[in-house]
Amino acid sequence: MTARLSIFFSEGFRVFFLAAGLFAVVSGLIWETWLGVQYLGGTINEMPFAVTPHQWHAHEMIFGYGSTALGGFLLTAVPSWTGTQAARHIFVIVTAGIWLLGRLAIWYSGALPAGLVAVLDLAFLPILIAKIAAQLAKRPKPQNVMFVLFLSMVWVGNLLVHLEWMGLTSDTLDTGMRAGLLGLCSMIAVLGGRVTPAFTRNAMKRVELPESRWPHPTETLGKLGLALAIALPLTLLFGLPERAVGALAILSGLVQLARLSRWRGRWTLGQPILLALHLGMAMLGTGLVLWGLAGFGLGSEVAALHLLGIGAVGGMTLAVMSRAVLGHSGRALIAPGPVAVAYFLVAAGAVLRWISSEMSGDLYFPLVLASGGCWILAFTLYTISVLPIVTAPRPARQG
Repeated sequence: MTARLSIFFSEGFRVFFLAAGLFAVVSGLIWETWLGVQYLGGTINEMPFAVTPHQWHAHEMIFGYGSTALGGFLLTAVPSWTGTQAARHIFVIVTAGIWLLGRLAIWYSGALPAGLVAVLDLAFLPILIAKIAAQLAKRPKPQNVMFVLFLSMVWVGNLLVHLEWMGLTSDTLDTGMRAGLLGLCSMIAVLGGRVTPAFTRNAMKRVELPESRWPHPTETLGKLGLALAIALPLTLLFGLPERAVGALAILSGLVQLARLSRWRGRWTLGQPILLALHLGMAMLGTGLVLWGLAGFGLGSEVAALHLLGIGAVGGMTLAVMSRAVLGHSGRALIAPGPVAVAYFLVAAGAVLRWISSEMSGDLYFPLVLASGGCWILAFTLYTISVLPIVTAPRPARQG
């Protein structure tokens, strides 16, 4: 193994955060191409996957992109939470390979048995769960152990999708897709609820702002937000009535927005690496409210789901990944210019996609394509920026 490859596979964030960026770009280009051909009146008659293009797109954004972003974060964060040894090279290589096999299996599912596709695609998260559960067992704090539950909910969502694709069920795909997305959103609610005010407060401390101007999270809102984050995907998986799930989503979104209002987001306007966290949490709260309202027939569910998928999941993972790459590689926590632009492109893409689904007519496809263009450009800028960092050693300390 060459020196650069050894460095690249030495830490989970290096492999999985780069893979997340590359996959976001490649899958985005494929989807954008398919949409563009439709817009121009053409057709693509054959694709290598067995499912519809819309199903492929939704699945790969949730379970393909989402899972690799989670893998990079948890393989990096859990050892620091527990004081355990980080994953070794061989584990990082094998798990990254299994994640890639899952993506290839979905892509070539038209030529593979559905059962084999399911096995390959479902293999990654259980391995990740087993690894972090073993580490968390060394220091089992409830606020960290809950991530095993969230990962399990995402995996169950993916299982429900594959059960319908295999013909074993007839009505579990939509529930599985939504449960997977809401499982990711739950993790963002918990993680974002920790790091957004904490990182903002730390930055204020560094410039010696008085404590009265710091974020002021409240314990009551924090506990309520946590409880709702756990309950929402579970109510969907257990098949509660649509309006009950919608009411819970509205309440969860309002609680997230109430929490966010106490975190001094206006102060971060000149600091993109912090502002991106606040934007991601704002998209989460707003998206949950809109998705809940759609359950009552108010507004487009598709619009709300894209606000959650692009704005909350895409925006928050981009913010966390870029910050982790900088921090864990020994660099200053200042977003490079292209990455700062990427933060705003993802937010713009989320808003454009929301607007497109709330309207019809001649502007629908141009807005959807513009949204996809924002996503592709954002993750291209991110990937180009982090590539030389994740393949290089930590810089020597000065002085």
